[in-house]
This record gives sequence, C-alpha cells and structure tokens, in this order.
Amino acid sequence: MDDFLAAALGFPAVVFSFALVVVVAYWLLVLVGGIDSDGHGHHDLSDGHSSDGHASDGPGGVTGLVAAVGLGGVPITVVLSLLTALAWFLALAGTVLLEKIDAQGLTRTLLGAGVLAGAVVGSWAVTWVLVRPLRRLFPDERPPSRLDFVGRICVVRTGRVDSRFGQAEVAAEDGSTAIIQVRTDETGLAAGATALIFDYDADGEFFRVGAFEAPFGTALDPGSPAY
Repeated sequence: MDDFLAAALGFPAVVFSFALVVVVAYWLLVLVGGIDSDGHGHHDLSDGHSSDGHASDGPGGVTGLVAAVGLGGVPITVVLSLLTALAWFLALAGTVLLEKIDAQGLTRTLLGAGVLAGAVVGSWAVTWVLVRPLRRLFPDERPPSRLDFVGRICVVRTGRVDSRFGQAEVAAEDGSTAIIQVRTDETGLAAGATALIFDYDADGEFFRVGAFEAPFGTALDPGSPAY
C-alpha cells in the first residue's frame, strides 16, 4: 500500500492523482443524487433563451476544444473523466517503471516529463477509441436557440409595443416561459394582447411580432403553436 501511495503521489502520476479524486467525487455525487446531471433550468430573461441547465462553452470553450481533438459527441463530463482516469493509470504505470530504473536528478526529471507526455497522448488515443461507440448512446441534439421562439405565440406584458419598445411572455417547448424583447410596426398591441413572433433581429436582440387573433375556442396560451 505504501508503494502504491508513493507512486500515486510521485511525479508524474501526482499531476493526475488529484484530478482523479475530483472525478471520483463528482460521480459519487451523481450516484447519490447530490448533483442533478439532467438539470432543468428556466429561460434567462437577459438573452431570451437559456440552455435548460446544460452549460455551453461555445466554439472557443472546453467543449469546442474537446470537439476539435476528435472527442466530441458525448457529454463533456464523460470525456474529461475518461481522459483523467486513463492518463492517471498510464502515468502511474510509468512512475512505477521509473522507480525500477532508479534514475536520479535531471535524467529522472526528463524521463518523468516523457512519461507525462506519453500519458496525455495515450489517454487521448484510448478515449478517442472509446468515444466512437459511445456516441450512439448520445444522439446529437440541436442546442436551444432564440430562433426556437419564431413562429410561436406570445402575450404582451407591457403597456404598449412599438418599433422601439415592448416586452412579451412566450413559452418554450419544455413549458418554461421567458420575457422577451419584442418590436412591431403595427399599432394597437397593448398588455394582454396576443402576437405572433415571425422574426428575430440578432443585431438588436429582439423579436418582431404581429397582431394575432386566436381561432375561436383556442386558449390564449403564449406557448400555443400558430396555425
């Protein structure tokens, strides 16, 4: 046991040992329900549409980096967990071998750096192989977008809506609601009126709406689809 701890806390294995502890703690919390991996959020009123609890780093974040090296298509937590566990195992094996060689000084440091680099490359290679079949378990889903609101019915929540001012409430597919910025060139849209969202202005970050009268017998639900 002492030899194992010495190897796990020795260079280069120690670089991944503490990361592995974090990974194990994370998955233990998931198993006992301490972390909701299927978090259900609400729609952020600042941007009109959130990601329902799923973080998105964008093309320049961690998710984009993982995808760039060929490991996309599965949850980022799974990829990072595999990378960490495999890198730790390879580094641990390399550390044990270095102890048997009994190298010292600069030679030991250089060999350790080589093992560290090999562990990183090796963990990526094995993870790349494992991710390919795992992608079938996680089919691609288009991330939520503000454009999802286009074509839906909203209810005006401000005293008026014109070409420069207005807010309305709209319901997303999952039932959550958001207050969005709306604009129109029409007149007569006031609080409580229903409107059809027909376009989104990305520059101004607002939706263009037009007056909409629900068919007879249809409830004035901001989430009701337009027909």
